[in-house]
Amino acid sequence: MRRTYILLAGVLASVASISTVAGAQVGVPSARASRAAKIGLRHTSLGNVLVNASGFTLYRFTSDARNKNACVKISQCPSTWPALSTSGKPVAGPGVKASLLSTITLPGGIKQVTYAGHPLYRYAAAEERAETTYVGAMQFGGTWYAVNAAGNTVK
Repeated sequence: MRRTYILLAGVLASVASISTVAGAQVGVPSARASRAAKIGLRHTSLGNVLVNASGFTLYRFTSDARNKNACVKISQCPSTWPALSTSGKPVAGPGVKASLLSTITLPGGIKQVTYAGHPLYRYAAAEERAETTYVGAMQFGGTWYAVNAAGNTVK
């Protein structure tokens, strides 16, 4: 009988530790964390720009150094301009150069997609796919520009 209680206590402890680990990830969007990011190209009034799998414009931040995310260290910046994250190797859609896609690791182990060395972001308040209203926005000590297939800034 005593062995049953010890075994049951061990099982309950294991379940509790799994629940704690799962609960620690409550704020992480599971749909994004479970697959590789797909980068596409969309025609806009400013020309062709990179977009995420949902068709929303992707941006670069002028305060970033090559392969370095400066936004993550600025209060409110990551919630306004979320990093494009991926759980695997980013996938290049038609017109996007796979050789320019890479990732960097952010605090907490999240992988952010980069293109030609530019960390990629989306604008959290964007409501329309491929909109360019926020291109040139000056926030958080830098300017936010779209990126074209060559990896150049779109202004």
